[in-house]
Amino acid sequence: MLSAEELSVHIERCALNNRESQKKIYTSFYGYAMAVCDRYTNTQDDAVEILNDGFLKIFREIHRYRPAYTDVISSFKGWLRKIMVYTAIDHFRKNHKHQFTTELDNVVIQVSSTDEDALDRISYEEIIRSIQELTPGYRTVFNLFIIEGFTHEEISDKLGISIGTSKSNLAKARRQLQKILFKQNEIQVRKNAV
Repeated sequence: MLSAEELSVHIERCALNNRESQKKIYTSFYGYAMAVCDRYTNTQDDAVEILNDGFLKIFREIHRYRPAYTDVISSFKGWLRKIMVYTAIDHFRKNHKHQFTTELDNVVIQVSSTDEDALDRISYEEIIRSIQELTPGYRTVFNLFIIEGFTHEEISDKLGISIGTSKSNLAKARRQLQKILFKQNEIQVRKNAV
């Protein structure tokens, strides 16, 4: 990981279109950016596409970047995260919007009641994989509301859907995620019993 001083130098050089500095920032923040992108898609190819589009935007706009606070690294990570999230939203709009309403209208979810203690045994990676299994519309609203902290009004504006649709999709995403997690737990319990 880069030090604050190194990052500042590479940001200045990136503003001058220095390829070595761009490569250094890309490799230093690849893992962090990919973790953000992974939450918005269920395929590695789509996540990489979002990541690369996001870095193109970063390098195109880095001359405008100013640290929001004294911790240069955290400030840059926050700026990078915001760009990756907005790039994921653009990707969603471009590739999934036409499916959004039909998928949401046709999906029926039933959640069975099971042992709540199962959630205590689920790892971060299992939760992320489960989020990736959500339908694109549900996954996007879930990520924007739960993880990024957007309001339903902001989600409505960004995705071009009504506030009611945003609220409904969040509720459905939660139910679908619960069903996915409990199903994974049942499979794990069966494996352990064998």
